[in-house]
Amino acid sequence: MYSVTTTQVLGACPHDCPDTCSLLTTVADGVATKVQGNPKHPHTAGFVCTKVLRYTERTYHPQRLLHPLKRVGAKGAGQFERVSWEAALQDIAARLQAIVRRSPEAAQAVVPYSYAGTMGLVQGEGMAARFFHKLGASLLYRTICSTAGGEALTYTLGAKVGMRLEFFAESKLILIWGSNSVTSNLHFWRYAQKAKHSGAKLICIDPRRTETADKCDEHIALLPGTDGALALALMHELIKNDWLDHDYLVRYTLGWDLLRERALQWPPERAALVCGITPEQIRALAADYGACVATGQAAAIRINYGLQRVHGGANAVRLIASLPALIGAWRQRAGGMLLSSSGAFPIQKAVLQRPDLLAGRTPRSINMATIGNDLLRPTSKDFGPAIKALIVYDSNPVAIAPESAKVVQGFSRPDLFTVVLEQFQTDTADYADYILPATTQLEHWDVHASYGHTDVLLNQPAIAPLGEAKPNAQIFRELAAHMGYTEPCFAEDDLTLCRTAYGNAVNFDKLLDQGFVTLTTKEAPFADGNFPTPSGQCEFFSERLAALGFDGLPDHVPNHEAFNSSPQYPLAMISPPARNFLNSTFVNVQSLRELQGEPLLEMHALDAAARGLQSGDTVRVFNQRGVYLCKLKISPRARTGVVYGLSVWWRKLGLNGTNVNQLTSQNLTDLGAGPTFYDCLVQVEKAN
Repeated sequence: MYSVTTTQVLGACPHDCPDTCSLLTTVADGVATKVQGNPKHPHTAGFVCTKVLRYTERTYHPQRLLHPLKRVGAKGAGQFERVSWEAALQDIAARLQAIVRRSPEAAQAVVPYSYAGTMGLVQGEGMAARFFHKLGASLLYRTICSTAGGEALTYTLGAKVGMRLEFFAESKLILIWGSNSVTSNLHFWRYAQKAKHSGAKLICIDPRRTETADKCDEHIALLPGTDGALALALMHELIKNDWLDHDYLVRYTLGWDLLRERALQWPPERAALVCGITPEQIRALAADYGACVATGQAAAIRINYGLQRVHGGANAVRLIASLPALIGAWRQRAGGMLLSSSGAFPIQKAVLQRPDLLAGRTPRSINMATIGNDLLRPTSKDFGPAIKALIVYDSNPVAIAPESAKVVQGFSRPDLFTVVLEQFQTDTADYADYILPATTQLEHWDVHASYGHTDVLLNQPAIAPLGEAKPNAQIFRELAAHMGYTEPCFAEDDLTLCRTAYGNAVNFDKLLDQGFVTLTTKEAPFADGNFPTPSGQCEFFSERLAALGFDGLPDHVPNHEAFNSSPQYPLAMISPPARNFLNSTFVNVQSLRELQGEPLLEMHALDAAARGLQSGDTVRVFNQRGVYLCKLKISPRARTGVVYGLSVWWRKLGLNGTNVNQLTSQNLTDLGAGPTFYDCLVQVEKAN
């Protein structure tokens, strides 16, 4: 009788989520049959989101790219023919060499474009960074998600650090600020639920009544981009009522007198007008937060990156990150705040990515959020050489970059040479000259950090690569060989790169054995100050920012497109992730698309009635940048004045071949030069 050999392989979720789950993949005779959470990993606790539960469906998808493809039709038509790896790599190398030979600066005409299609340190920017450094290509400023908030933390707390995730379970008050934790930070929600069951109060602050807001004790539906004003008003009330830890402020903060003066200019009545809420809501929230000073109970704040995708996003995060110091919340391990824990990871970035291969060259940086404009810019003294070649991996810019009409225009340039490493024929892949088939997480080695907890995770390949698919690192390794690069670092295999990523800072044998290693960090990292800032204090006032010409003190910075500033476009639009997608990943997984339904715009009943609209109508959402057609859903999740374009659908699946990013702008944030996806005014009408 034939017997089936079944094994379980330890892995890690590669997707852009704070949870970074440890995975178990069941393999029967070389075929992955099930992906589940690792019950031995404390944060994953044996369960994962619906999306990752369908990972075998994604890996074995009938439309999976399994062979190199060369374009034979017009750009964007999606017409390709199969070619060999050798033919593809030879031609790509020849095309790149022809660009590089033009002048000493010409290599900067080659631009990498990547982000978090995998969060892995090896298949992300490991061998790829070595390749582009050796080439001398333009650097990519990877801003698309988190740079505003990241810089805010760096200038306030000193690094992207905060509370340890597990201690939220002991908090007595949790402000979930700009985070739909139930859908985008599921394992944090498990700790929040533990706290709630022990008597904690949970308050959700979000423009949308999210699935998380449904399960919290209170919901404050402020207008997009007004979080800084709310934080200042909370400070005003803490000062007015003396709900302060004066000892902590004196010993462990810098610039308190200046921040105090600014906060006193923001009474609840002023902030309420800006935020679109009531003064009573602000006073009640401040009373809940300030009460923790008198009672000694732990108050915690969980921020996510949505709130910093507006003009004043960094200033808002700086203000929110300052709140715990006012009440001394950092004194307890269950107090403080968390946006990102990624600064705790001792990644050997220079050893892994080898910037020394630049050999003294200083290429320009291209901001990935402005790729639409930059692809259309000619050669100039200020910009440098026009972009002539684009190599895209771990990203889908035609779908996810703002103001996508310009992105499409740029990708359509006949003189632009584009190579896309992909698992599927995405919107971006349709514009490629070559598509190179990449492996999924079940088929390669990788090692991971996290921005939601403090565990290092290892991913082991569970199955052999399907078809002719290759890991990103192997593709760049082979491309380097075709370019004639002979440095020994290009011969290092993926397992070696996994070991290199953390060096001796992490026990790699333990990683191999259990799939994760917990970093040693303090339980209450800032109980006695010791912030990783230049002063060692929580810096309300940043001398580093002042030296750069910025306001050293955080303030409310209005949106580029502020609510009520345009009678032509009276509605604010944000585009939060659709529950069953993760950015543009999973959109083509049939079972998840069936769960999600169709591209939707959520709207409040009063706003719909004013426009004669009903649920199910096809609507035209538009502004000065473009038009997006989708179906309307009148929803109790919407507040008046704000609409919600659930994202990110592939453009080719849209009713008029667009998605919400047809409407978003290339305006940037106050710090970090990040995108302002949620700083967007529109009008909505019934489509003909």
